[in-house]
Amino acid sequence: MLISTVMLAGCQCYRKVRCVIAPEQRKMVHRKPESLPKAALTTFSEPRTVSHQVNGEEELRLSLDEAIRIALDNADVIRVLGGITAASSGRTIYDPAIANTAIDQSRGRFDPRLNINNTFSLNETPSGAFSGAPPGAQIVGSENDSYVLDGSISKVNPNGGTTTLRFGATRSDIDQGLLPLNPQINHFSELSYVQPLLQGGGIGPNLAPVLIAGIDTERSFFQLKDSVQNLTRGVIEAYWNLVFARTDRWAREQQVKQSDFLLQREEARLKNGFANVADVAQARVSLANFRASLITAKSNVLQREAALLNILGISPTEVGEVIPTTPPHRERIEFQWEELVSLAETYRPDLIELKLILEADQQRVVSAQNNALPRLDAVASYRWDGLRGRTPARTYISTNGGEFADWSLGVNFSVPLGLRQARAAVRQQELIVKRDQANLDQGLHSAVHQLALTVRNLDQFYEQYEAFTITREAAQDNLARQMGAKQAELLQFLNVLQAITSWGNSVSSQAQALTQYNIELSNLERQTGTILETHGIRFVQERMRFIGPVGFGRQACYPTALAPTENSEQYPAGDEPAENSFNLKDPLDGYGRPRPPARKDPASKEQEIILPDILQDKKPPTREQTDRPNKPRPLFVPQGIDWIEATGLPGGIKTEEDTDAARE
Repeated sequence: MLISTVMLAGCQCYRKVRCVIAPEQRKMVHRKPESLPKAALTTFSEPRTVSHQVNGEEELRLSLDEAIRIALDNADVIRVLGGITAASSGRTIYDPAIANTAIDQSRGRFDPRLNINNTFSLNETPSGAFSGAPPGAQIVGSENDSYVLDGSISKVNPNGGTTTLRFGATRSDIDQGLLPLNPQINHFSELSYVQPLLQGGGIGPNLAPVLIAGIDTERSFFQLKDSVQNLTRGVIEAYWNLVFARTDRWAREQQVKQSDFLLQREEARLKNGFANVADVAQARVSLANFRASLITAKSNVLQREAALLNILGISPTEVGEVIPTTPPHRERIEFQWEELVSLAETYRPDLIELKLILEADQQRVVSAQNNALPRLDAVASYRWDGLRGRTPARTYISTNGGEFADWSLGVNFSVPLGLRQARAAVRQQELIVKRDQANLDQGLHSAVHQLALTVRNLDQFYEQYEAFTITREAAQDNLARQMGAKQAELLQFLNVLQAITSWGNSVSSQAQALTQYNIELSNLERQTGTILETHGIRFVQERMRFIGPVGFGRQACYPTALAPTENSEQYPAGDEPAENSFNLKDPLDGYGRPRPPARKDPASKEQEIILPDILQDKKPPTREQTDRPNKPRPLFVPQGIDWIEATGLPGGIKTEEDTDAARE
């Protein structure tokens, strides 16, 4: 029993000691969410919904240029549009500055290196010695008090050679010892140089890591630029999507208004005994369907508003209704295909990145080929030795400078037989170059196809816009005639409902085609890599002052962020909501509004028919009255080109070279 108790106590003590000496993490440890630091939150109103359109915040009238400017101001983290939302691209304005630090890290290999070692020691060594007294031996000891100084300064040059200056001193003071000099000081100075002749030699292989770090910094910059281009294009797309959604909502509202008018009319006629019950039922169903479509249209407006605010970096509850004020561009712009391809090859950031990757691969090939060479180093050194110490006569003697010297000169050679590993590394890098060259070719191939797709889309959307404009005119004429004919009871009721549906769809389709055309214009600027230059957006490096690695109190400037500047005015902004450019007026105002039916005289068997003006063959509004085109806008302003605009003729753009004076 006693033994068991002791063993148990010993085991418990062992576990405690073991937990301290060799801890094992056998469970997940986490803090409660309430204990974590609180993030700063601002209280805003509730978000707007279909049922609650007003949240108490002021409306935001926003031009497209202002929207781009707000997005750039809030672009610490670059966002991209994805459907009805926006998400982080994973890029920040700090990424190029972070990548830039790798250049100094690579250059650090060529910085001078200083090493100083100081060692103080005391050694007491016992030893046995004979003695004349019993037992015939005794234990004696000696004490050695020493100090060692060993220092060096070395520097690697771009050719791979290493220059080293070494210096040192050793002082020893031995008690109970019979030495000529005690204490004595040995000191030396040595200058050496090692130059690789094959592997490790040459400027190219030694500077390759620095060049690769610089290329990686460039890649980070163009990756950021690519993200900002996507951000700008996303803002434009979200803006035009909102313009379309608001136009579509208006069309659905008009459908509800017209359908409700018909329902009231048919109910009044049914009450007076002149209507068909089936027509009233059909009118109710149609009105319910139009109201359901209106709810969807209102929800789409709110979703598009949220997407625009999201990519702008604005809270969805910080503002009220968002009202775009920039009308869409209505003119067809012709382009010269060869110049579009040339612009894409020169300015697209993704193609530039592929080119930079290929340059870095070529530098890695240089390093790999150098590492596949045998090691052949030329070495040379010269050493000055000196000695100083105290003689038994208590006087100090020392050598003169340069009295004792050593030198060496030679060549060292080493090579792994076969060089299998190094040669395999060379083959690997050469294959990587081939692979990345193929990726560059594929990138160019894909860019050409994307440009061709964009050009086809531009042509399609503009043709659709013109077709839907004609469709809208015809639908508007048909609606007015059907409403008038129904007023005169000359046509069936279903024809009127079909006319209402066709007119609303034509308005929506016309707006969608034109907004898609404007979105595709920005996409063309994106595909050529000139969308930032088109809007006057540049990157200005912001700098922050703090103590550098070897500042000794001095302030040094280092890049911290690469934020885009504000954009220049590019789109004409209006004073009215942008959807008003689609001539959002009552479709029947120009034809004579059908009036409610006259009440039936109970004593009369005939109904008084009021014929609207539409039955008198009144001409519908012309296209010029319906849509007034805006002035054409410039398209590209790439780097090195001051201005590019549409020529107004099929096939081209006009360029003007940018001079140094103009850039100033």
